[in-house]
This record gives sequence, structure tokens and C-alpha cells, in this order.
Amino acid sequence: MSSLLESLGRWKSFTALVVGDFMLDQMIYGDAERLSADAPVPVMLVRRTENRPGGSANVCLDLAALGGRVLAFGVVGHDSHGELLRKELAAGGIDASGLVVDAARPTTVKQNLIGLAQARHPQKMFRLDHESREPLPAHVVRELLGRIAAALTHADVVCIEDYAKGVCTPELCQGVIKAAREAGKPVFVDPARLSDYTRYAGASAITPNRTEAETAAGMPTCAENSLSHNSALARTLRDQLDLDACVLTLDRHGALLLERDRAAVSVPTQARQVYDVTGAGDMFLAALAAGRANGLSWLDAVQFANAAAGLEVEVFGVQPIPFERIHHQVLVSQTGADGKFRTRQQLRLEVAARRKEGRRIVLTNGCFDVLHAGHVWLLDQAKAQGDFLIVATNTDEKVRAFKGPSRPVNSLEDRVRVLSGLASVDVVVVFEEDTPAELIEEIVPDVLAKGEEYSEDNIPGAAFVRSRGGEVVRIPMMPGRSTTATLSRAGDPRAQVVKPADAHARFVRDAGAKG
Repeated sequence: MSSLLESLGRWKSFTALVVGDFMLDQMIYGDAERLSADAPVPVMLVRRTENRPGGSANVCLDLAALGGRVLAFGVVGHDSHGELLRKELAAGGIDASGLVVDAARPTTVKQNLIGLAQARHPQKMFRLDHESREPLPAHVVRELLGRIAAALTHADVVCIEDYAKGVCTPELCQGVIKAAREAGKPVFVDPARLSDYTRYAGASAITPNRTEAETAAGMPTCAENSLSHNSALARTLRDQLDLDACVLTLDRHGALLLERDRAAVSVPTQARQVYDVTGAGDMFLAALAAGRANGLSWLDAVQFANAAAGLEVEVFGVQPIPFERIHHQVLVSQTGADGKFRTRQQLRLEVAARRKEGRRIVLTNGCFDVLHAGHVWLLDQAKAQGDFLIVATNTDEKVRAFKGPSRPVNSLEDRVRVLSGLASVDVVVVFEEDTPAELIEEIVPDVLAKGEEYSEDNIPGAAFVRSRGGEVVRIPMMPGRSTTATLSRAGDPRAQVVKPADAHARFVRDAGAKG
């Protein structure tokens, strides 16, 4: 197992301070199905509005999704939007007591108009920004620094997210970095696109994209993903700012890591179907800081951050990616898992991630030897009970022990491949025990589905699922559709099943059932 996977297996909670430009993102959804009669512009009929924490507030939510206790430090206006932002942060479990009210400026609000044409996928049409970019006055900077200094004792990491809205002044950034250094706390910065990065000097690491870094370093843009160019770019910033590490984010090319007194390392990322890049930089910063807070090496932390940012670009809008989902992604990519087959460890991680997303987990099991219409019907009905269907199947050895030496007709490898080809099936897992009861207790499905020819006492794991508040669903069977019937019609002698005398007690009876 890789050092990264070993470290993720020991993941623990941490405390993070987030300093920067806090915003309220308003997502205004509606139908855009016609043009205005008086101008060639789309008309959007508003259907609903969503309020989401944005900017540095989104970094807070990302850190919380990674298991962090998060304290927010920034500025809001003396207005209803500021109160709304505080409520949204509180709803996400964020301590917003560090936000200072500055009556001289409005709360930064970004209103995104998102239209749907002919009920198709959402498309951002326009954005309205309400903000001030004036630097914070000295007295507000002093108040913020006082609050941050008081919280540093309990912090593991500090993140500065600069969107150039006037909050992250040179005085504030240097005050935070100096106080954190004195307290022995690392500072991670996602910088704004500025021509001068001296305000971030002394930070532990910065995470600019290549274009931002070129602007700050005064170097020409390089169209190619040149290792020599990127290395020189990172080296310039590292040396100018006295950083422990400079991490350049390189879009589809992953990232480049340059530590103090070490050679640059290119850190590739997995190719993605990009849907929306919004929030990827926030997620990268949060994951990098969380990784370092958990003792990951710089290289492992960048790999973890790459995986997190990659998952972020696959969703529409800004959505924090939970730790379990990133952990699963890293595990799959590093162990070579493919398709729908999952090991038990992979399945546990994936189920945890799906639950974070609010999915309803369904599990069913069987040999699924010679696939027929009855199998397809049962699996379709099982999937209809929830959002995520796990199919657990027996090893060849256990099938022979249960049904005799002539079964299975198809090998485990073939059965897994065929099951993986069904649209209703989300993942396939193999259990080596006589029954799936142990697997069921590991997964704790919301629904346990089985054919109605089995009474509930004869469905292993049923009593356990009910004891945990789950549901046991017995699905009506299609008459005449079975592996035995299929083989009989073909005149195959393997239709004859010779079960051992203890088959029912070993393979069918629910050990947790009463009586």
C-alpha cells in the first residue's frame, strides 16, 4: 500500500483558520426559452434562488467536508446579505464569530443567473457582482488580527484565500503570517492575480495557477506545459517569498511541487470530464492544508489535493467534496480498480462517500450464474428501492458447496463481468463466507433486497438490517425464470442440483433471526 493510502487510512480531524474574502453566492435558476421582444437578449423566468457561501467561505465548507473544525475570519457589511452569509456558514458547521462587520462596505455578493432551455442542463448566463475592492481600513485590520491571534493557539493550519476584494491587504497577510509563524502554525495561500506577491512572503506554501504565477514573477507566458519553465517559475516565487514549498496548479496537467532545497516534481492528475471549474482552486487549497494537517508529505498532500480538485470540476457549481469520496478516488487510482467491481475495502469507502451525498444504499446477493430475465427483473426492482445498488455474489467454491459440484456454470470472473454490464447495477462485490451477513454488517445497507421465495428468516442479514432501522424488501419472482429452468430447457444435465444436507442451515438461514 502506498504511503498516501496508509496516511489516509489514519485520517483525523483538525482545526483550520480561514482568512480572506468572504462572499455570498446567489444561484438564481429559471427558464430561458425566448428572446426579448425589444432586444436580442435571452429572457429568464426566475423559478428559485439558492444562497451558498462563496470565496473564502467555500474554502471553509471544503475543509469541513474533509473533517476539519473551521473558524472564519474576514469582513461582511452591515446588511442582510452579511447576516444571510453568517447563517449559511453556521448551517455548514462553520464558526463565523471571527467575521468583522464593516459598515463602510457591502457584503460581497455574486448573483449567478442560470437558465435552462427546453429543460436541459443548467447554463450560467450572466453574473452580477456587488462588492467593494477598497483596502480595509487600519482599525478593521487590527480587529481582525486580534481575533486571529486569539484563535491560533488551537489551530493546526491557517489558510489565506485572496480574491483581491480588499480584505487581504499586505498588512493583514503579513500580520497573519508573522503571528502564525511565531505560533508554529503553517500558512497556505491561494493568491490573487497580482503583480506583486510580497504580501505572502514567509508563508508555508502558495498555490497559484500558472498564469497567476507568471504575472507575479514577471515571466512570459509559456503555451506548453514545460517542466523547465514551470520549475523556473516556481523557483523564482519560492526564493523571492522564502516559502517552504511552491505548488503550481496546471489544470489538466496536475501540479508542480517545488520544496525548499529540492528539485521540482511534476504531479500528474487523472483526466476528467470537466463540467465546471468553479471552486477547483478552493478545493485544492483546502485539501493541501488538510493533508499537511494530517502529517502527509508535501508530495502526498499535492496528490491528495489533485484528486480533490479533479472531483470538483466534474460537478456543476461549487460543491464541497467529502473526504470519503476523495479517499475512494485515490484508492481506485492507486490500486488499479476498474469498472464496477469493488474489493470490500473499496466498497466501504464508496458507501461512506455515497451516504455523504444522501444516497439510499441497496444490497442484494445471489449466485447469478446463468443470467436470465428473472435476474434482470429482480435487479431492476432492487435498484428501484434506492439510489445505489450493490450486488454481492458468492465465490465459485461456495456455489459448489451450496449447489453441488456441477455449479456454477459460469466462473466468478464471468459472472462479475456480466453483472457489471447491467445498467441497474452500480457495483459488484464478492463475499467468501457462506452468507453475506458479515458484509451486510460492514455496509449497513438502507435496504436489503431478495426474491420473495425466501422468507425473511431465510434472508441472511435481514434481522440485522431491521435492527439498524433499515428495510427488507422481498421482490416477486418471474414464474419459470431460473437458472435451473434455463438449463433444463437446454437439456443440460447441470440443471440437476445436489445440495448437501446442511445447505439450508449454512447458506440460507439468517443467523440473527429469532427462533
